[in-house]
Amino acid sequence: MLLPAGFLFLFYGCFTMFKIDSNLFDIGRMDTLATGDTPLHHLDPRAKLITTLVFIVAVVSFGKYEVSAMIPFFIFPLVQIAYGDLPLTYLLRKVMIVSPFAIFVGIFNPLLDREILFHFGSIGISGGWVSYLSILMRFTLTVMAALTLIALTGFNTVCLALEKLAVPKPFVVQLLFLYRYIFVLTDEAARLMRARSLRVFESKGMGFKPFASMVGHLLLRTLDRAQRIHLAMCCRGFEGHIPILRPMRFGIREVIYVAAWTMVFTLLRFYNLPMKLGLFITGLFT
Repeated sequence: MLLPAGFLFLFYGCFTMFKIDSNLFDIGRMDTLATGDTPLHHLDPRAKLITTLVFIVAVVSFGKYEVSAMIPFFIFPLVQIAYGDLPLTYLLRKVMIVSPFAIFVGIFNPLLDREILFHFGSIGISGGWVSYLSILMRFTLTVMAALTLIALTGFNTVCLALEKLAVPKPFVVQLLFLYRYIFVLTDEAARLMRARSLRVFESKGMGFKPFASMVGHLLLRTLDRAQRIHLAMCCRGFEGHIPILRPMRFGIREVIYVAAWTMVFTLLRFYNLPMKLGLFITGLFT
C-alpha cells in the first residue's frame, strides 16, 4: 500500500510544481513575445511609449457617462495585436486576471447614482450603470494598450525608453527591479511548495498557521535571494542600466507613427463617431 501511495504523493507534488513553474513561464512569455520580427517590434520604443501614453490620456479624459464614444478606441490595441502578430486570447486572459480590481471599484455606482438617463424600451437605465460600464471600458482599453506595449517592446526596453524620456533614473530602476522581483518571488514559492510536498504526507490541506508561516518564510527567502542577485549584478558591473540588443533610433518612421496615431486619437476624442453614424443612419429612414 505504501508504494502506490508514494506514487500518488509524488504525482501530486509534481502537479503542484508544474502549476507554479508554468505560471513562471507564463509571466516570462511577455518578454518572449517582445523578440518578434514584425515592423512594430522594430520601431523605436520611445515612439510606442509616447503613442500609448497619448492613447491612455485620451481614454481617461472622457466623462463618466460617455460610453459609445470610446468604442472606436479599440482600433488601436486591435491593430497593434494584428500587425504585431500577438496572441489575442493570451492578452485577454491577462486582462481578465486583473479585471476584479475594476469590477470592485465601480460596483457601488448603480446604488449611489440612480438617476435615469435614458430608457431602453420600457427599462430605465440609471447613470450608475452607465458610469460603471464606462469604468470597465476605460480599464479594458488602458490595460490592453499597456500589455500590448510590453508584448511589442519588452519591459526592460520600456524602462530604458522611460529613462531616455527624462524620467528620473531611481524611479526607472525601482520599476525594473520590481518586475524582476516577480520572477524571484515565483521561483522561491516553487521551492517552498516542493519542500512542503516532500514533508507533509497524506495532508488534506493547509491551515491558516502553516500558510502564514510559509508566506513569512517566502518573503524572507525572496529578500535574501534578491540581495544576493543584486550583489552578483554589482560584481559584474551593473550600474542601473541594462543594455538592449536593438539600437534606439528615432527616425522618420517613428515620427509618422506617433503623428498618425495622435491625429486618430484626437479625431476620436472630439468627435463621437458612433453617435454621428447612428444619427446619419436614423436620418436615412425618417
